Amino acid sequence: MFPRFTHEASPLFRLLDEYDRTARTSPFSATAQGVRSFTPKFDVIEKKEAYELHGELPGLKQENIDIAWTDSNTLTVSGRVEHRAERGEGSQGFVEGEEHGYQKPSIEDEQGQKAESSTGHTDQPKYWVTERAIGEFHRSFSFPGRVDQDNVKASLKDGILTIIVPKAQAPKARRINIE
Repeated sequence: MFPRFTHEASPLFRLLDEYDRTARTSPFSATAQGVRSFTPKFDVIEKKEAYELHGELPGLKQENIDIAWTDSNTLTVSGRVEHRAERGEGSQGFVEGEEHGYQKPSIEDEQGQKAESSTGHTDQPKYWVTERAIGEFHRSFSFPGRVDQDNVKASLKDGILTIIVPKAQAPKARRINIE
């Protein structure tokens, strides 16, 4: 989940990251059931007054993002990236390991392919490379201290989702009068 761990909560973040990785490889996960998913990259920064999350979500529309609290310290970011395109005839054997998002760029014609399709005289487009991440994503972030859920701010600009999570003030001691 986080590339570097410099905080005392590092073991917690590692545990959550391992759980996320295990859940994605489970036979019951969305990926195993045919739903494409991906994991957007996030930076998490702790400052004196707040936590900042910066996530890469290129091409994602604001209405396709959901940010919610699942408990008092866990923020969940989820969404869906759609790329609607009609696939025309492509070069057979062209895509290598499509399930892992790797395609080998190539424009070599296959044997038996009609000359008109290689010259572009068909009505359907031919995709030679499709590398953009599409599908659903789900990320959870647990904060080590108290946070102010009511004053969280989020913005999406140039494909970067920024979420500012203010730290909560420590509760002040109060004296209780005995009646």
